[in-house]
Amino acid sequence: MEGIRHGVVDLAFALAWALVRRLPERTVTWLFRRIADFVVRRDGRGAQRLRGNLAVVRPDADAAELDRLTRDGMRSYLRYWQEAFRLPEWTDAEIVGRVRTVNEKLLRDAYAAGRGVICALPHLANYDHAGAWAGRTGMPVSTVAERLRPESLFDRFIAYRKKLGMEVLPLTGSDQDVVGVLAERLKAGGFVCLVADRDLSERGVPVTFFGRPSRMPAGPAALSLRTGAPLIPATLHYDGPDLVITFHDTVDQDGGTTAMTQRCADAFAQGIAAHPEDWHMLQRIFLTE
Repeated sequence: MEGIRHGVVDLAFALAWALVRRLPERTVTWLFRRIADFVVRRDGRGAQRLRGNLAVVRPDADAAELDRLTRDGMRSYLRYWQEAFRLPEWTDAEIVGRVRTVNEKLLRDAYAAGRGVICALPHLANYDHAGAWAGRTGMPVSTVAERLRPESLFDRFIAYRKKLGMEVLPLTGSDQDVVGVLAERLKAGGFVCLVADRDLSERGVPVTFFGRPSRMPAGPAALSLRTGAPLIPATLHYDGPDLVITFHDTVDQDGGTTAMTQRCADAFAQGIAAHPEDWHMLQRIFLTE
């Protein structure tokens, strides 16, 4: 039965990639909004988790505001998928033209110094679009991806991100030393981007996030300490048709991995608090729940 379920999931994604890109954008936007609203009304596990996480971000929100945030959050999440199915068909001009930045000079100056740059991001808006933008503006991205099941679906996502111009390394299940490869890319002056707002395993670094205990990946800070490459947190949000990328101050290396990861968490919290509807966290992230 599990094999059948995985086959159905893979087929659904294959059909979506084939069909969604052929429909007019207005039609697809209408369809994905209706799907998002249906998911919220159904109030399944993902919608409940999203609402609970948003309640932590906005502790003073009343029920009506949480309803609106949850609806808008699910719409934003479905927008990510809508764009995922259509991004490979966008022209370079569309990919670059739909991005606006804040504090981009922080990133460009660090990259120009030639020591490599690490960018840590939370699950905000469309980080794939951000990676495609970086590559088309002179900073090709190296990143990692968690393995998905079925394997065929994981292969589709690897191919999708490669088509967007990113080097994608499997986090597990490979003979490659992923950390070693990323360190080599940084030592050669490359650009490494890592989504880094959730790691509840024992390997995760304890942080305080919106006043609650959580854990986040050690990778960005550990790579920065190992290679000397600056670590710059970035947060994203949607503004109409555009993706806005905000680059935060370079993380001070004082205090080692734990302190650096906390500084990333603080930057993430700043961006999420400003645009909670674009935080696509439909999973458990706070340890006290």
